[in-house]
Amino acid sequence: MIRRIVTALILVPLAIVVISFAVANRQSVVVSFDPFDQTHPALTRALPLYLLMLTLLIGGVVVGGIAAWIRQGRWRRAARRADAQARELRAEVDRLKRRLGPTALPAHPGSGDAAPRLMIPPPAA
Repeated sequence: MIRRIVTALILVPLAIVVISFAVANRQSVVVSFDPFDQTHPALTRALPLYLLMLTLLIGGVVVGGIAAWIRQGRWRRAARRADAQARELRAEVDRLKRRLGPTALPAHPGSGDAAPRLMIPPPAA
C-alpha cells in the first residue's frame, strides 16, 4: 500500500511535468541526418520538439541500461558458476549421506552426540 502511494507521489508530478513540457514545446524543428551537406541535406525530418526530446531521453535510458547490463556480465557469470558449484556440492553431500547410511549423521548438527556440559560447583563460602 505504501509503495503505491509513494509511486503515485512520484509519477503524478512527473507526468504533469512531461505533459506541460509537451504542450509548451509543440513547435516543429528540422532534424538533419546528413553531416556533409548542410544546405541541401539528404535525410531530414520535421518533428515536434517535445517528441525529439522524449525520444532522446528514452534512447539514453535504453543505451545506459544496455551498458550497465554488459558491465555486470562478469558478476552474473560468477553467480552462475557459484550456483552450479553449490548444486554440485549439495549433490555430493546427498551422495555421501546415502553412502554412510541414515544413522551415521545426527539429524541436527548441534544436537545429539555433543559433549556433556561441565558443572563447576560454586566457591565455598
